[in-house]
Amino acid sequence: MKMFYLLIFLTISIFAEDVKKWEVNTTKVGDNLDMVYSLDFKKFPKFVCEGKLKNGESVKFVSVKAMMQVFEHQDYFKKHKLLSADIEKLYVKDYLDGTKIEAKKALYMFGSRLVGPHGDDLIPLKDQNSAKLFKLKYGGTKLLPYEKLSKGLIKYLDM
Repeated sequence: MKMFYLLIFLTISIFAEDVKKWEVNTTKVGDNLDMVYSLDFKKFPKFVCEGKLKNGESVKFVSVKAMMQVFEHQDYFKKHKLLSADIEKLYVKDYLDGTKIEAKKALYMFGSRLVGPHGDDLIPLKDQNSAKLFKLKYGGTKLLPYEKLSKGLIKYLDM
């Protein structure tokens, strides 16, 4: 009988963790916390990204992974009142020198030794020279343009 209860407890624990992964806590989100992972921006300044909304407001994200999750699921975040309008433009910072770049013009390093605020992530870089320097220091298996940042890749990084 104890084994039966243990099995039920483990099943519920596993299911509850899966649900919690996608739950958004709107009471914690604000100017200082990311809307996807509820992480403090101040702790990860080199990873912070920004989105400009069509109504002129801007929102911050703790990483490229968080930014792309929101961008790909804007209706969900608007429904939960975390976004007040559609995202018009996305901006990232070159990891090495902090230069602000339009996300569509940046390159993204996949598979480096550098761990983002919430695990594996894509590291934005402004050009091929930055990518070469980054790879010497942190490694990396693939350099991707913005167009290759698919929903599947972002989901894979969040596993």
